[in-house]
Amino acid sequence: MKKRLLGSGRLEVSEIGLGCMGMSWSYGPPKDRREMIALIHAAVDRGVTFFDTAEVYGPLLNEELLGEALEPYRASVVIATKFGWQPNPGDSDRSSALNSRPEHIKQVAEASLKRLRVEAIDLFYQHRVDLEVPIEDVAGAVKDLIQEGKVKHFGMSEASANTIRRAHAVQPVTALQSEYSLFFREPEGSVISTLEELGIGFVPFSPLGKGFLTGKIDANTKFDSTDFRNTVPKFSEENRKHNQALVEVIANFAHAKGATPAQVALAWLLAKKPWIVPIPGTTKLDRLEENLGAVNVQLSEADVAALEDASSKIKIEGARYSEFHQQLVGR
Repeated sequence: MKKRLLGSGRLEVSEIGLGCMGMSWSYGPPKDRREMIALIHAAVDRGVTFFDTAEVYGPLLNEELLGEALEPYRASVVIATKFGWQPNPGDSDRSSALNSRPEHIKQVAEASLKRLRVEAIDLFYQHRVDLEVPIEDVAGAVKDLIQEGKVKHFGMSEASANTIRRAHAVQPVTALQSEYSLFFREPEGSVISTLEELGIGFVPFSPLGKGFLTGKIDANTKFDSTDFRNTVPKFSEENRKHNQALVEVIANFAHAKGATPAQVALAWLLAKKPWIVPIPGTTKLDRLEENLGAVNVQLSEADVAALEDASSKIKIEGARYSEFHQQLVGR
C-alpha cells in the first residue's frame, strides 16, 4: 500500500482509506463490535492508515469503536471525524439538526477526543454546511482548535466551490470529503478544479456508489428495514434495474483487466488525481481485501478516457438522496 498526500496540508495517508460508518449505522443494524475491531486491525495489517468516522455515526458508537480499535496503532494511523450534524438519542434516520456554532464545534471536539482516545484529531471535517453560521466563523473555530493543539487539519464535506474558497481564506482546508464515483460525477463541475487550484485533497465517500458498483446489487436485492438506501431514489427497484447498464460497462472493463468491478471503480478514482484518496466502507474481510486490491489495477489515460466515454453514455436515473438530505449538499 502506497501513501498519498492530501493537498498542500501535507497530510500523508494510505492511498485507500476505510470508511467505518456502516459498522455502526445506516447500512442495517450495528455490527458485532469484536468482529469490527478485528476487521479494523486487519485493515491496519494490510497497510491502511486512514480511517473515517463521525460523531453522528451511531450516534457516537462509531467513534467509540475506532477509539478502542486504533488505540494500539495511534502513532501510525490517521483518524478523520466530523462535527456539525448534532445527533439526537435514538436517531436513526439522519434527521438530526445541523449545528456548526463555534461554541458547539469546540464542545464536539472535546467529546470526540475522549471517544477516539487521542490527544489531537488528525482531520476534523464540517459534516455539512450550516447556513445559519457563516463559514468564516466555522473556519475560525477550527483554527482556534488547531492553535490549541486539539486538531491538526481542517476538512469540509459536501461544500460548494464558493464556500470552500471562503473557508480556506480563514483556515487552510486540507481535504474535502464528498460523494464521487462513476455513479455520481457532479464534483467534476467546479469543485475538483477549485481543489486543485487551492491545493486541497479530495476524499471521495461512497466510491462504489453505496455498493451498487460492486455488481452485487440488482433490482431484486432486498435491504434491511434500517438500511438508508431504502430512502434513496437511485435505489428504487425500477432505477436499480435501469442503472444496471453502468455496472455492465464497468464489469466489461474489469474482465479485460482481470479485476472486479469494484476494483476498476476504485482504480478509476486513483488514476484521476494523485491527491484523491477514496474511502470505501465494508464490514467483511473479503470485501476489504478486494477493495485494497484496486491499487494493483493500473489504468492508463486511454483506459480512463474509454471508461468515462462508455459510462457517460448511460443516463443515471434517480436522485442520490431523499429530498431532505439533498438540500444539505452543495451549499
